[in-house]
Amino acid sequence: MVMFIDGVGAASYVLVAVVAFAASLLGGITGYGTGLLLPPVLIPIVGAELVVPIISLSALMTNASRVTAFRTEFDRRTAILIAAVALPTCFMGAYFYTRLSGPAVTLLIGIMLVLLVPLRRVLKRVRGHLSRSQVAAAAVGYGLITGSTSGAGVLLLSILLAAGLQGAAVIATDAGISLVLGLAKVLVFQSAGSLPPSAWIMALLIGVSALPGAFLAKRLTRGLSHTAHARILDGVVVFGGLLLIRQGTQALL
Repeated sequence: MVMFIDGVGAASYVLVAVVAFAASLLGGITGYGTGLLLPPVLIPIVGAELVVPIISLSALMTNASRVTAFRTEFDRRTAILIAAVALPTCFMGAYFYTRLSGPAVTLLIGIMLVLLVPLRRVLKRVRGHLSRSQVAAAAVGYGLITGSTSGAGVLLLSILLAAGLQGAAVIATDAGISLVLGLAKVLVFQSAGSLPPSAWIMALLIGVSALPGAFLAKRLTRGLSHTAHARILDGVVVFGGLLLIRQGTQALL
């Protein structure tokens, strides 16, 4: 019989569901957010080792919903290039993640959350200036990062913007690439025993809760500025990342 996570009450599941919906809504508007907002909430509930596997599994549902919602804007040529190049390093990153201890995972996720915010801003400055070969080179690093941590969608978003994509095309193409790489990560985590039945239950809860967010976001993106949302999200992400760094450092000392 499949059991829920030991010691986790109904209030925790409700909290995860609410955060998953809010993160999906923000992700559909700004292009990123789901993998950045969930770790600080999930780690105290499920433990650090299960966070990236759970988010990767739930992201299959959220990204599939985004691809469906924004399917007419999907840039197949760019998606194939980035997914093909990033896939091998994504496998490597996911395997590396399975070899880390709980405190090390917490520290790694916290550091990456903090670093990805300024990295996104740096890449945003070269919007529309990356050649196809440069996009492929950036995809190599993206694959390694997205395989080993959560929230690397901010990096993919920046790569797509730098490749010249705009608006809904960024959301759709980001979701398509993330869907392919997410399948690769889930295969690695499942084979390594990092996705027990309780993790599938939590991932299903997140995925179902996030589904309406993508379609609601499609309506809100009509004429809604992204600037305020991006700034608020950056602040929340950095704050959550610093908390995780503190937790991981204390556990390792």
